[in-house]
Amino acid sequence: MRSHFVAGIAAGLILSGCGPSEDTMSEEPAEPAADEAVVNVYSSRHYDTDLRLYDDFTAATGIEVNLIEAGADELIERIQSEGEFSPADLLITVDAGRLWRAEQAGIFAAIDSELLESRIPAHLRHPDGLWYGLSTRARVIFYNKAAGMPEPLATYADLADPAHRGKLCIRSSGNIYNISLLASIISRYGAEGAGQWATAVTENFARPPQSNDTGQIRAVASGECGIAVANTYYVARLAASEDAEERAVADAVGVIFPDQEQSGTHVNVSGAGIVKTAPNRDNAIRFLEYLTSDQAQRYFADGNHEYPAVATVDGSPELEALGDFRADTLNAAELGIHQAEAIRVFDRSGWP
Repeated sequence: MRSHFVAGIAAGLILSGCGPSEDTMSEEPAEPAADEAVVNVYSSRHYDTDLRLYDDFTAATGIEVNLIEAGADELIERIQSEGEFSPADLLITVDAGRLWRAEQAGIFAAIDSELLESRIPAHLRHPDGLWYGLSTRARVIFYNKAAGMPEPLATYADLADPAHRGKLCIRSSGNIYNISLLASIISRYGAEGAGQWATAVTENFARPPQSNDTGQIRAVASGECGIAVANTYYVARLAASEDAEERAVADAVGVIFPDQEQSGTHVNVSGAGIVKTAPNRDNAIRFLEYLTSDQAQRYFADGNHEYPAVATVDGSPELEALGDFRADTLNAAELGIHQAEAIRVFDRSGWP
């Protein structure tokens, strides 16, 4: 039976017991004992289908999954503050930029797994085995079908074309998805070229950046915006909804996979790495390998409409309906490497 704990930074000891009292603060903390039938997972993913995935792992292996949920930055800070006595075995998070933050915090330990290397393409895993991608999402362009596709609109570079002045809706520069997109542009074209692009894109805004990716898609469907940028799983969620109004929003927009004649469409990952102080390292590796199985990959595909990282597993019907595309094979680790520069470029460009 999986134990589920919702994390809070101010919580006491993580899996059991209470925090130290003032009388015991000077005592050496006891190192957490390894339990051969448990794996302690810290995750910033908050999807019910993930919980069913964990239960299936326990049913198949007898290894109980203790789950801590919180935001990625909170979990990284928590593991750092727990230090060598952290009970965390595995960190799961969304976006290569956040995986990079965990890497920079010194949280991950490299692992060597022939299974993981055979299942996960090289561009969706850290070059040194510090983390592995589990699922992907593409960052694409949306347009209003009834209004017709504006031209030119085949590449990310086209978003900066003056033909789209006053038409573009997109999230703020602080959004991790946009930071990773710009990081990929920096990797390909350098900071100067990325800065020119970002500055020109801001001149095409239909409104100041606001809302989430679903909000951008809704704005295109309503005609408030001519085009928008968002991740694929948001429109697939709308298309799969039991709410007729949400399905109508998905039906009203068309999808363009950018850069099909260039480097390919930008994709990002959800991924996981083994914590370097993991008390249940073998179980954590076994669990991470399980997450790349066909069964687990189907959970990612059907539960949250993400593209499976394993190429032989199909996406959900709603994702497959968007069509085939060629993904950029830039190693996802590059998105983290250029994250700080991307933030500086955004700031210089005036992108709110």
